[in-house]
Parts: sequence; structure tokens; C-alpha cells
Amino acid sequence: MSSESSTAMKEGLIPFAYEGETHQTYYKVFGDLENLTRTPIVVLHGGPGLSYDYVSPHADLADDAFGSFPVIFYDQLGNGRSTHLPDKPSTFWTIDLFLDELENLLTHFGIEGEFHIVGHSWGGMMGAELVVRRHPTGLKRLVIANSPADLNLWDKAFDQLLAAFSSEVKKALAKNPDDDKQGFYEAIMQVYAVHGCRVQPFPEDFVKTIRSIYGDDGDRTVDRADITKNWSIVDRLHLVDVPTLVINGRYDIAQDFVVAAFVEKIPDVKWVKFENSSHTPCWEERPKYMHIVTKFLGQ
Repeated sequence: MSSESSTAMKEGLIPFAYEGETHQTYYKVFGDLENLTRTPIVVLHGGPGLSYDYVSPHADLADDAFGSFPVIFYDQLGNGRSTHLPDKPSTFWTIDLFLDELENLLTHFGIEGEFHIVGHSWGGMMGAELVVRRHPTGLKRLVIANSPADLNLWDKAFDQLLAAFSSEVKKALAKNPDDDKQGFYEAIMQVYAVHGCRVQPFPEDFVKTIRSIYGDDGDRTVDRADITKNWSIVDRLHLVDVPTLVINGRYDIAQDFVVAAFVEKIPDVKWVKFENSSHTPCWEERPKYMHIVTKFLGQ
């Protein structure tokens, strides 16, 4: 299944200086950032530790039918086509590192004065953290898609959903993925077929992302760092001072109780639940998803 937009595309690398070293952030842009007529959208992918590929349907937002927004994707440091740093200790990988990289990208494109964020899963957590930690004056609207407000609630939801699967799947997922990457991959894909992406066969870009971390040549450096362990933003959500759209799916790991704090505590918030989707409504109910996001960002 193709995720490519018919809109003009360019890609490249952005130098990112951090702690005395310069790394490279890979990006792909759909649309025109030179002659802006709409506010650019920056898409933040999930993880931490994945690549942007699986959120590629958001390129639709650059099409005339969905608002002609310039759309920027990028692979976060340590992932995908950006610089990999397998020798860095887990203490190197922090939320502030990824926020610094995001701000570097905004500055590189000269859009720090006006931009939207669409963050999926960990990307939605990042978007919320950007607001409460950095207070970016240029952020106009925030989409938090399929994200938890508290990681302990996410883990609780995953455990509840996993109860319906076979003992073999449960045993495989209880192991360290490095001990049997193929076994872990096969088990997690069984779960994802119900709660990750219900489009079958899986879209090629979705598989590409999962294999980038759990495949034979996958890089789990960022995943192993476990930077979101016991993470919660619940007590800080009142500081989110931009209009926010919260999205989840009926079969999502981000169940209603996992996203509830976003809806209850963000002052200016709208919530949309996709009844025929799990964790990736951008694939599972693609046209509806794009129309809803376009309407929210175009207001």
C-alpha cells in the first residue's frame, strides 16, 4: 500500500550539534517551505527508537484535497536514516536531547515562528513535553495521536489486551528481544495485527519501521535506554496552552483511560475516537483521519 503524496518532495540531512559532537538528522519534506501559504506541519514519530516510515500517510496533508500543508518528517537521532550512536550510554538518551533536536530542525527550516505538530505515540508525548518544558511561541496547534499521558497506564492497557493472546505470544514478549529478535518480532506483529495496525497485510512502511528496531539488523540502542520509564505528564497538562486535538482508536493500546488525562486537563482540547482503528488510524481510517486533522489544523 503506497503512502506517497503527489506533492513535490525533497530530503536531506540537518547537522545537529550536541555535547561537542555534530550528528545528522534525516528529513523528508512534502510541499513548499520557501513560499508558505499554510502553516507547516512537523510530524513526530513514535518509539522512542522507531523511524518515521510508518507515519508516512501524513504526507496526504500536503495534497490539495487535505489543505496543502507543507509536511516535514524526520528520523529522530539514533533511528532510521539519522546518525546511529550504538556506543552511547543510556544516560545520553533523554527527552531534552530529542527536544533539542526538534528545535534544531525548526530553526534549520526557519519555521520556529509558526508551525503545527502532529505527534504519534511517543511523538505525542514529545509534543506535549515541548509545550510544557520549552513554551514555544510559534506552535499554533498540537495533535496528540494515540499517545499515553502516563506510561504506567499504557503498560496496564497493554497487559490487559495481551491477556487475549496465546501463551506462546506472551512468553515471546516476556523475553529480552535481543535474545530472539525473530521470535519477538513474530509475536509483537500478532499483537499489532489487532492493536497496532488492522490493515492486512501490513503496509510496507509499517513493517519497515518495526523491522528497523526488531529486525535482524535492527538498532535497539534508543529503545534499550528506556527514557520514558515511569514517565507521566498528567500533573503538568494544565500548562499545555495551545489548542490540542487528542486521537485514539477503539482497539488502540492507548485505550480511553490512557488518554483521559489529556482530555480532562488540557484547557483547550478536542477528542476524536476512531471506532474502526487501533494504534494507527492514519492507515486504518485514512481519509477520515486526514479530514479531521485538516479541519482542526485549518481552523
